[in-house]
Amino acid sequence: MRPQSEEELAALIREARAPLTPVGGATRLQPGEGQGMRLDLSALSGVRLYEPEALTLVVGAGTTLAGIEKVLAAEGQMLAFEPDRRQDSTIGGIAAANASGPRRVQVGACRDAMLGVRFVTGEGEIVKNGGRVMKNVTGYDLVKLLAGSRGTLGVLTEVSLKTAPIPPVSRTLVLAGATPDVAVAALTSALTGPYDISGAGWLAGTGAMIRVEGLKGSVDLRSQQLAARLADFGTLSEGDGAHWAGLVPASAGAGDDAGDLWRIVCLPSEAPALLARLPAPLALDWGGSLIWVAMPAGRIPDLGPFSGQASRVHAQPGAQALQLPAINPVVAGLNAGLRAKFDPRGIFAGAAGKAA
Repeated sequence: MRPQSEEELAALIREARAPLTPVGGATRLQPGEGQGMRLDLSALSGVRLYEPEALTLVVGAGTTLAGIEKVLAAEGQMLAFEPDRRQDSTIGGIAAANASGPRRVQVGACRDAMLGVRFVTGEGEIVKNGGRVMKNVTGYDLVKLLAGSRGTLGVLTEVSLKTAPIPPVSRTLVLAGATPDVAVAALTSALTGPYDISGAGWLAGTGAMIRVEGLKGSVDLRSQQLAARLADFGTLSEGDGAHWAGLVPASAGAGDDAGDLWRIVCLPSEAPALLARLPAPLALDWGGSLIWVAMPAGRIPDLGPFSGQASRVHAQPGAQALQLPAINPVVAGLNAGLRAKFDPRGIFAGAAGKAA
């Protein structure tokens, strides 16, 4: 089904008698998701309002990321939270997944750039943040609830975003050949200094990476200071900024037997023990304390005792979602209560995967 308007979408939801899954480009579905009848939102696209001087953009949820970046670049602006680029990816999917890149260490995640939303609930009610308030949900921060909800609370139809100027200079500094454990120590040292870093990570085949941005004089000075601070770890050299795109892998690799991709969030102090237990990682986004690792299909990573969270985010067809440790029962109850208010009929039950 491909509704041509928000009103048509609301009518389809009201008439639905089976689970639905809203999708834009369907580029960010995780294991077990997308099991309902799909609602193609690609027609709900286009720029509704853009005020470059106010750093404000309002777009339909089906608008592609590529299209948005083209519009913003013409005015020297960008989406500062740096969502990873995937072919046909839409802003609705990005918001629903709270997809954010390495610049989150400086500016926050996607949800921090979201100023407002329009969406349709599981009862087919059109809701605008800041406008008419849903019955029985007064007091909820709708933007924060919808960001990262993965289509389980409602179907996004419009997103208002804060934009940012493109930095005049962006420089990527690399510790080539650094192993993951060395990279963790070096990046932690860099992040705890006064360098206003906009990216810190490690990529297999590249090494540890640090990004500094701003006016040239400031970037030059901070680069020199970082080189001195990290001298014990190796020599910093200027690298290719295109490597930052690799810090958010889309899969565990090419081929039918590539295995499963796991996203692990941890405390920085827990990283050495985790890295010692896990296979060699694909990438580390150390501004977000993220470890990305490929595992053989169906195998559970050996995490040991840790206070973070691990999620299987890509797997072979037929696999289900898996999160370790399991969601706290209190949190699970709160989530269920929210879904009952926004989607009392369970129409969006097919949007998210079930626990394995």
